[in-house]
Amino acid sequence: MMKLINKLAGQLQRHPKRILFPDGMDHRVMQAARQFATKRLGAPILIGERQKIKETAFRLDISLDNIRLINPLRSEELESFASQYYEARKNRGISEKESLSIVSKPNYFASMMLANSQADGLVFGAGTPASEALPSLFRCIPMRESVETASSVLVVDLEEKPEFGIDGSLFLSDCAVLPDPNAEQLADIATTTASLAYHLTGKTPKVAMLSYTTHSGKSSDPSVNKMAEAAKIASEKAKLLDFPIQIDGEIQADVALDKYAAKQKDVSGNVAGGANVLIFPNLHSSNIAAKMITILAGGDGYGQIMTGLSKPAAQVSRGASAHDIYATAVIVGAQATDRQLLMS
Repeated sequence: MMKLINKLAGQLQRHPKRILFPDGMDHRVMQAARQFATKRLGAPILIGERQKIKETAFRLDISLDNIRLINPLRSEELESFASQYYEARKNRGISEKESLSIVSKPNYFASMMLANSQADGLVFGAGTPASEALPSLFRCIPMRESVETASSVLVVDLEEKPEFGIDGSLFLSDCAVLPDPNAEQLADIATTTASLAYHLTGKTPKVAMLSYTTHSGKSSDPSVNKMAEAAKIASEKAKLLDFPIQIDGEIQADVALDKYAAKQKDVSGNVAGGANVLIFPNLHSSNIAAKMITILAGGDGYGQIMTGLSKPAAQVSRGASAHDIYATAVIVGAQATDRQLLMS
């Protein structure tokens, strides 16, 4: 079995991409950028103080060949970005001076570069808490047309268990953004996650709207009803999509993933026992499940991959390894590649 990341990397070599790394002074980011460049997947762009980046790279024997370095404070684009940011947010009481200070920060500067199509994708978070990094993205990058909800996907690669998901790849959402999404938001999350899964694999997304019950009918528990309603809304939205998608819910995790459990509980359908996209009722359940899967099942988790935005981006954990950052950059690069080219 070829892992998803290796497959996508092979495709990226034919369609290289420019990937921004706002945490450019972090040694793990430098190592990830080096691997990205060495494999000829595109042009990494490290944001930060050039001298510090060079000193760290020299100390760790990391070549910076074919890696671009940008210091926002010395960039010719700084004033232009500040002006754009001010125009976009002046109604919120921000001043021109504040705008200049804000966009000089690496995460904001990188987000403005992405918004201006000066790069193809962005990977942030290695040195910044999500509470600080996410706003820069959401304030600079508009939503995709017809999508109202931004969310995130953790791509879990279970290489040793190809019977699960799409050849061992599961797509879990939302694991980082919305604490308690409503039914409409969950429907958006389901379709945008399915879109990402189809884009990366070319296989039909089988979406499970997870709960602790399966097809219970009207329940006294609002969370159960929320997932059932989300499944109905998502199914209607799916009719407007240009790719095949199957949705079921509310449904238990064992029924969604295990054919034997589905059979024993007399649950049939295209999703039961074969789900590859898992949509959770809230951030508590998704975050807990994601960490348990990657730790106990030995799977590799990549992301969080942002969905719903008009530009490709991802947030990695501050505990991410250089390989995690590299793999996430590969996914973002693939996300930025036309679907037809990616599948060719």
